[in-house]
Amino acid sequence: MSEFERITEQPSPYRRLEKMTVKEIIAHINQEDKTVPLAIEKKLPQIEALIHTITDRMLAGGRLFYIGAGTSGRLGILDASECPPTFGVPYGLVIGIIAGGKKAITQAVENAEDDIQQGWKDLQAYHINKQDIVIGIAASGTTPYVLGALEQCKLNGITTGCIVSNEGSPLTAMANHSIAIVVGPEFVTGSSRMKSGTMQKLVLNMISTTVMIQLGRVEDNRMVNMQLTNAKLVDRGVLMLMEKINLPNYEAAKQLLQQHGSVKKAADAYHSSL
Repeated sequence: MSEFERITEQPSPYRRLEKMTVKEIIAHINQEDKTVPLAIEKKLPQIEALIHTITDRMLAGGRLFYIGAGTSGRLGILDASECPPTFGVPYGLVIGIIAGGKKAITQAVENAEDDIQQGWKDLQAYHINKQDIVIGIAASGTTPYVLGALEQCKLNGITTGCIVSNEGSPLTAMANHSIAIVVGPEFVTGSSRMKSGTMQKLVLNMISTTVMIQLGRVEDNRMVNMQLTNAKLVDRGVLMLMEKINLPNYEAAKQLLQQHGSVKKAADAYHSSL
């Protein structure tokens, strides 16, 4: 393994944090957070290329997997879990996997990220195949759990991508599509849940939202396929449907929406009945 600069482990430029006032702490954190979108902007072409590949795979019947450990794994699970309610896609189309399993979503699981073989085993539990695509998420770019998973994907002809915070890491060398966004040392040295985590969340938002738009899960700027899982979303759906089909009667629109289960299905049914 060649040496590379581990920006994520470099000392914080801020010292004596315990001596700072609350006002000083939050001002410095906010100043550091402002740099994250600018770092992402530099890698938009790489993100675009990855999105095209994901879309092609999913249009051909493949699935999108996120795999990571700790904060990175939790953010992958978060993004995956929000796709069905937001865009109405089936559960199992976007899948988040974390080192240590479900327990690790809320608790640290000792040494889980150091198991170089378990990541591939966890992917195999989903019968992963060449139609699928796997995105490894790891701030350091060295997490054995993720690295081992992507290495086996490569050996089995499965397309991969990665989102990391260090240039030249082993993970960037392994993945077919590498997104290395250097956000610099963290306010608290090594705490990659901060700027690196923010970067990962923003990039995952870009990826899943853009892919879902490309898959036809959004019309105009509306979540016409969202699941109606609470009163707020039902109300949003009713108003959306009223606008979409030019129906002024709220109760009639609500009945139509509940009958068909989504704005898109209700609007299609309404138009086909005319």
